[in-house]
Amino acid sequence: MIAHLFIGCRGSYASRWRRIVMRVLLVEDASDVAATIAAHLTREGFACDVAERAREAETCLSVQSFDLVILDIQLADGDGRDVLRNMRQREDATPVLMLSANYSVETRIGSLYDGADDYLVKPFDLRELTARIWALSRRGRDQKGSELVLGDLALNPSAQTVRLRGELVAMTRRELTLLNVLLRNPGRILTKERLFDCLFTFNESDVGLNAVELYVARIRKKLGGSDVKILTHRNLGYSIEASRS
Repeated sequence: MIAHLFIGCRGSYASRWRRIVMRVLLVEDASDVAATIAAHLTREGFACDVAERAREAETCLSVQSFDLVILDIQLADGDGRDVLRNMRQREDATPVLMLSANYSVETRIGSLYDGADDYLVKPFDLRELTARIWALSRRGRDQKGSELVLGDLALNPSAQTVRLRGELVAMTRRELTLLNVLLRNPGRILTKERLFDCLFTFNESDVGLNAVELYVARIRKKLGGSDVKILTHRNLGYSIEASRS
């Protein structure tokens, strides 16, 4: 069945410019199909969580924020469009890419009216799936603004670069992701658990909370001399602030 669902899954077009990790929720009840898509997205550098039931998807969405949801319409315990409608009813604007073997124009139009951002019919090329994900991602980043600036530090989500007093600072994907979350919440204390959830998927159970401390330490070292500091709040979490002159 896998061979009939996916076409030409070789090649990586996004890897040459991707740095910030995107967290994706894949809702697909066919285990073999879900495993193939998830493996492909992981190779492409995405953090991918998988839910095989509508109920599981609702649970994931209630406890975790995602950059994108890939949602199959025909699920074993219901219609994926109900998950979509529930998201939009609670004003969850996370981009949703619908998957279905249904070629019906009415189904596709109906999904878009229900709040889907894009629609992909099975069988599909995994490279097209990746391209559509990044198209939706760019659209979302453009809506959020082109640059996050605090003190002498600037992070450009679109270009995925960090500059300190105008000079580029090299950072890994997860360092960029963590800094991105902090800069979107200046002065606000974010718990270690919240930051951990932004960095790692549910499947990475072998990673402990101390990993957050490691990434914070790395970022602090790279921002040495900056007037922007990541502060530790004992038993509470971390915040980012610019010192006042």
